[in-house]
Amino acid sequence: MDVANGNAAAYFVDRHAAGAPAERIAFRQGDRRLSYGELARRSGQMAELYRRAGLQPEDRAAMLVLDTLEFPVIFWGSLKAGVIPVPLNTLLGAELYQAILADSRAKALFVSKELLAAAGPAIDSSPHLKAVFAVGGGGALDFAVELEKSAPTATIEASADQCAFWLYSSGSTGKPKGVRHVHGSLRATAEGYGAKVLEMTADDIVYSAAKLFFAYGLGNAMTFPMAVGATTVLLPARPTPEAVLQVMASARPTLFFGVPTLYAALLAHMDGRLPAGFDRLRRCVSAGEALPAEIGKGWNALTGVEALDGVGSTEMLHIFLTNYPGDVVYGTSGVAAPGYELRLVDERGADAADGEIGELLVKGDSAAEGYWNQRENSRATFEGHWTRTGDKYQRRADGRYVYCGRTDDMFKVGGIWVAPFEVEQAIVSHADVLEAAVVAHRDEHGLDKPKAFVVLKRPVDAKTFAAELQEHVKEKVGKWKYPRWVEVVAELPKTATGKIQRFKLR
Repeated sequence: MDVANGNAAAYFVDRHAAGAPAERIAFRQGDRRLSYGELARRSGQMAELYRRAGLQPEDRAAMLVLDTLEFPVIFWGSLKAGVIPVPLNTLLGAELYQAILADSRAKALFVSKELLAAAGPAIDSSPHLKAVFAVGGGGALDFAVELEKSAPTATIEASADQCAFWLYSSGSTGKPKGVRHVHGSLRATAEGYGAKVLEMTADDIVYSAAKLFFAYGLGNAMTFPMAVGATTVLLPARPTPEAVLQVMASARPTLFFGVPTLYAALLAHMDGRLPAGFDRLRRCVSAGEALPAEIGKGWNALTGVEALDGVGSTEMLHIFLTNYPGDVVYGTSGVAAPGYELRLVDERGADAADGEIGELLVKGDSAAEGYWNQRENSRATFEGHWTRTGDKYQRRADGRYVYCGRTDDMFKVGGIWVAPFEVEQAIVSHADVLEAAVVAHRDEHGLDKPKAFVVLKRPVDAKTFAAELQEHVKEKVGKWKYPRWVEVVAELPKTATGKIQRFKLR
């Protein structure tokens, strides 16, 4: 097998199928299994399927597919055929699907039968679609039937610098953007963070609550384990605490990946009692948003396993700033991941000193080549070798980075910068608080002050809680940072990837 081919599918799929790992299970979904050899065969059939549907290399194929065995078949099969897969967030509305299909000009759509109704209006209004394949049946073109009509073909040659796939950003601040990634980025993340931080091996069993359409989940559940021939457990359903703990009990994974809101919900659900399924767990990772220190410490205390807080982005494909096993400092995002360089810059673009707040820039081989159809955004984000993250950080004297908030979330109180995340950490350290979000709110004089939206673990006396929480925050982070207003809510607005949408609260 020619691994000199820069096509990522040659490395992640064909390399294993040509040797002893072919019989190993690559993916498990309930009672279903998919070996590396079978994945190679089925993904090899995709080129013929595309040919019959009228698609050629470099055409786009949208994927509105749940975390099922069909996802890796379609994704890797598209790369083998030279067609560009575009995995989509499975929890969006018809209006956004319509906008993304129009923007990407996708000629094919693969859609799980459970999502056909949600996608219907977007399908009907898309002038570019030539074929719609129903995954699991229920549509005019049944994906399983059409795939079996297709004969396997060889993986096409590709450069490592050639565009391989797109991901649409999660839209935590508004309209999603099409982020274009090259073949080489997948291997760069697997051989960096996957191999050198997580130290994955073929014996690992991986479960990622973060879904495959999400850049974080794509690495966790697909490229990292596939790089070493490990096994991934897939859950098509929503990762509620109950569903996640069922997977843990049945699969007994060695690596678990979640987001901060899920870790908080799991801790509240377990209520100090560790259920079955954690006996083989050796690594846990949190990303998507910064992990509050209290949640990280609580998880470590209950499970006996560190939660490695890391920072990544759709633009960089996976984690580039991380805590390391055995060297975790909760409340910090750690230091640069292998293969990455970091800078903090002030509003003038000059390097920020230790202790100063600045915007984080990152340099590494997994950076996207740009946004689709958004030239000004591409120019503003991708500056030569450096990528602007839009995150505000402080660098401590020991070199560790402390998250302060998104650039758009920062505000000043009395001329001093307030980092919403710092206040939120203080709030969630209160025994009655499950989650919190802090935004700027104008007082009667037109001045910005912190306002907190709080999700509670249990009912409290509303008359005394706000005052008690305000005093709690004053003691933790300073008297000028406490929330002047406290609003108790049932839930916080979030993207499907778990990021709090503070712009909606503002």
